[in-house]
Amino acid sequence: MEADILSQNPIIYVLLAWVAVLGTAKALKLERRGVELKFYSLVYKNPGVQDVLVRILGRTRRGIRVFADVSVVAGFLMMGFAFWFLLDNVAKYFVEPQDFAELTVLIPGVTLTSAHSIAYFLMSIPIVLVMHEGAHGIVAALERIRIKNGGFAIFVAMFAGFVEPDEEEFNRARKISRLRVIGAGATSNVLFAAALGALLLTNPVFALVLPEPILGVFYESPEGVMVLSVMEGMGAEAAGIMAGDIITGVGGTEILRPEHFADLGLASGETVSVSILRDGIPMEFVVDVMESPDEPGRGLIGILRDNAFSYKPVLDFIQWGDPSLSLFLLWLWMISFFIGIINMLPLPILDGGKFIHTIIEGRMAERTVTTVMYTVYALTFVLFALNIALSYAKSGWFTI
Repeated sequence: MEADILSQNPIIYVLLAWVAVLGTAKALKLERRGVELKFYSLVYKNPGVQDVLVRILGRTRRGIRVFADVSVVAGFLMMGFAFWFLLDNVAKYFVEPQDFAELTVLIPGVTLTSAHSIAYFLMSIPIVLVMHEGAHGIVAALERIRIKNGGFAIFVAMFAGFVEPDEEEFNRARKISRLRVIGAGATSNVLFAAALGALLLTNPVFALVLPEPILGVFYESPEGVMVLSVMEGMGAEAAGIMAGDIITGVGGTEILRPEHFADLGLASGETVSVSILRDGIPMEFVVDVMESPDEPGRGLIGILRDNAFSYKPVLDFIQWGDPSLSLFLLWLWMISFFIGIINMLPLPILDGGKFIHTIIEGRMAERTVTTVMYTVYALTFVLFALNIALSYAKSGWFTI
């Protein structure tokens, strides 16, 4: 039993990986190269980041100027979108519970529990952070704000990237310059997600996250779910359903995707009508629901179905062969988009908090600014926490 707990608990593997990282860093004597090692963290700072950013800026100054100006407008839009989404989602929980979007904080070994999810997450985070912090730094160089150093940190399984501008120069800079620097990180993430999303419109996996009406524009809806085989002695075989049939409905419920079967709630002993397509011809069967041999109390019609995702892209000019690449790119899109949006929420540790503070400072007394900021922080935290709490109330701590 103890061995099973160890082998099935992702936290154990995350901690073992962290011990391996620290051990390797110690063995390579990375402290001599500017790496700070503690039992819970690994931090690297490089004061040469400023020179790299200036060289990049020298080749792309005009484009960076446009990007910097866009970042100010985008900062307001992303903050507004984040607030709207969280407020609208809470309202849906009480008014339209079926449309409520469950949220979770992505923590390897805690809410990320499958090996594939943890791997895709860990591969995506460094890419997203490099773009985010690099954008802050390049725009700071554009605005002639010196970067003291830049680097990254790892806290067991959580990653952080950073650029540290000279605080005095940043505070002396014009307000519009500071807003450009602050908004650049999140804007770079969302613009990257937009470009990656345009590419993924050619990939059937991307349909997993697209809402209507976008889904209907870029993807052809599946006709139903194909039957791979029928189970011997079960109701589907007795009724005459065959391998290759496409099930389009069960008991009046439309079946377009494999997950729709989970909503049927079939009970052993009842009979249901099953609608199918056979060689393009619609047919109807009456099927006796029988008890699952593996799960007592669960009713089955007795088929093995094709669980492949069946939406087909309208823009079908790229052949996506390896599903691992498709899933990694989907994760990279999600992480980049949501880190960008969430980062513009006005909370103390996020860019959104600095953005709001920069806007209101100087317009009122310092004590009033402090009061306003703490009020905004509290309201934002309550709204975000309420979304997480309602997700827990709906289905517990759901994992990925």
